[in-house]
Amino acid sequence: MTIRALSTVLLVFTALFVSSCGDSLRQDMATQPKNRPLSPSDFFSDGRSERPLIENTVAHGAIDNDVYNVSKDFTGFPSAVKVDEKLLMRGQDRYRIFCTPCHGLQGDGNGMIAMRGMKHPPSYQIDRLRQAPNGYYYDVITNGFGAMYSYSERIPPSDRWAIIAYVRALQLSRNAKAADLSPEQRQKLDEATSGGTKE
Repeated sequence: MTIRALSTVLLVFTALFVSSCGDSLRQDMATQPKNRPLSPSDFFSDGRSERPLIENTVAHGAIDNDVYNVSKDFTGFPSAVKVDEKLLMRGQDRYRIFCTPCHGLQGDGNGMIAMRGMKHPPSYQIDRLRQAPNGYYYDVITNGFGAMYSYSERIPPSDRWAIIAYVRALQLSRNAKAADLSPEQRQKLDEATSGGTKE
């Protein structure tokens, strides 16, 4: 047998050997060892292959179903938010913790950080912010704006709406008209401005 015939026979045997091995020499992604969703597994102590959601994480696509998530031009409050005294008290508490360092207790932009030389945020009493929709405030708290960074990791969505309700109360407290008050409230206002209570 010539060398050429020997090399041809050897090449054919090699090709047959490699082709007979099939999947044993290569591992395709489709045939790799893996756990199918919801299949049992000995790897984890609870016997499940799929892990439960980790606390404070958001599953992919879940933000679209979030009842608190609104667009920037959303004007009211989401149906899941009940605007009442409890919400305003929670908003006041969260506002004092997260917002007063820059925005100040009255929302006028004179917080301690601003008084120490940092950029003053705008007052909530300016027309642009009084007329801004609630969705704008939600977006700014969530994503930040200008020098303000995002609070999405620090303030949960329900507390963002509580803060928005409190900011609206701050705006109303500075721009309320006496004609909007009830007769009892007007009487208290008159007594307070006249210098004492009438007996």
